[in-house]
Amino acid sequence: MANSGMVIYEEQAEQINQLLTKLIKGAEAKCALLVDKDGHLITRQGFTHSLDTTALAALLAGSFASTREIARLVGEAEFSVLFHQGKRDHIHISLVGERSILVVIFDDRTTIGMVRLYAKEIGTELTKAFETPPDREGKEDPPAVDGGYTDSVEKEMDNLFKD
Repeated sequence: MANSGMVIYEEQAEQINQLLTKLIKGAEAKCALLVDKDGHLITRQGFTHSLDTTALAALLAGSFASTREIARLVGEAEFSVLFHQGKRDHIHISLVGERSILVVIFDDRTTIGMVRLYAKEIGTELTKAFETPPDREGKEDPPAVDGGYTDSVEKEMDNLFKD
């Protein structure tokens, strides 16, 4: 299955970070991460300095993928929300749109109900943020990673070797 790359503009990144901060404050969570389905960390907010967020993102995406197969085996299209309960910390994982996963890590200062409520609300807002590209009028798009540079190098090489 071909996967189209995710492009997030600076304005979208700021909006996403504001939404994650709103989630953390409202739900009284420790931190929130946004991960793509391939396991790449998109962004994080909150108390994450003691976490290996890169490894966590990859493992959470893997967990979500295996749970998708479990859902299929029991006749469901997908389980859109997962919850892991520990002695001290708990993890709420929910699908956001078609390509990202919202992860909320929280402790006993709040309840799963509060986390679910805010995660659902913020998930809807995140989906809208992904679907609505920012107004790019008057702003330059980032240079092409390959095309622009390659084209200019080819032109310079042609100029060097002309007779």
